[in-house]
Amino acid sequence: MAKRHTTTTDNQPKQEFIFQKKNYMFMFIGIAFIALGFILMSGGGTDDPNVFNDEIYHFRRIRLAPTLVLIGLGIEVYAILLNPHKKS
Repeated sequence: MAKRHTTTTDNQPKQEFIFQKKNYMFMFIGIAFIALGFILMSGGGTDDPNVFNDEIYHFRRIRLAPTLVLIGLGIEVYAILLNPHKKS
């Protein structure tokens, strides 16, 4: 009598990524917000240490840029927790 050889590939479940296209799209949007926040936060300094530049206290650097970074981090958390397989 011949023995039947079963392959283990028939019994293994299909390999899937944890994140789907929707997750990666939100992650990219979050990274873009964070990068934009850090770009807006940069600058405002002076080359001469004896001269004070008030540009460092501009609305863009102390309010807008940190807000964009925090929004970007929130989007990143949402992208990680998002379940694309969930039925609406």
